[in-house]
Amino acid sequence: MSDVTPWSEVLGILGEATIDTLYMVLASTLLAVLGGLPLGVLLHLASPVGLNPKPVLYRVLGVIVDVVRSVPFVVLLVVLASFTRLLIGTSIGSTAVIVPLTIGAIPFFARLTQNALREVSFTVVEAAITTGSSKLRIVWTVLLGEARAALVGAVGVTAVALVGYAAMAGAIGGGGLGTTAIQDGYQGYDDRILWGSVVVLGVLAFAMQLITDRTAKLVDRRRSATS
Repeated sequence: MSDVTPWSEVLGILGEATIDTLYMVLASTLLAVLGGLPLGVLLHLASPVGLNPKPVLYRVLGVIVDVVRSVPFVVLLVVLASFTRLLIGTSIGSTAVIVPLTIGAIPFFARLTQNALREVSFTVVEAAITTGSSKLRIVWTVLLGEARAALVGAVGVTAVALVGYAAMAGAIGGGGLGTTAIQDGYQGYDDRILWGSVVVLGVLAFAMQLITDRTAKLVDRRRSATS
């Protein structure tokens, strides 16, 4: 059994690992929103209740999204290793992990986006249609505008999920708190690092959820109208 790591060193190790984890989570969350938001809008528009129903396109996109979402993230890491190596030059490390994190999160956020847009009142959409607004304007000002609080909440749900995914990536040397917990904590028989990593992961997830919940309340048009 190894010697117990002094708390001063533990804090330094956890600090560096936390920065790596934040880098992975924030970068992949941003990319997931950039990729998942238009995909979710397209899913909603092509759905039976959308502005431009396209049954075949909707079914094809739905199958692709659901298949990718159903793949366990650890399996996705392995399956995408060659693609990540081709794209980044390596399949190990915090930057490399952003690739599978993003690919796994895009369909996840797309479905959340579709669900948020589906909750927008049809009467509001119908009113915009009767005024002669274009579909692009309806999507931008009505659908996304009315659903903005739910979309902010979806960003929070995605970010919290990615905290867990990033920790799983530590099993194959993905960097961050996951690798620190497994290699330095569990395999190194150091309970301080192990449990410290777990606590920090929990704090990160809680903080991200809290921030997005507060932001969602600030941008909620319905709360603003009734207050």
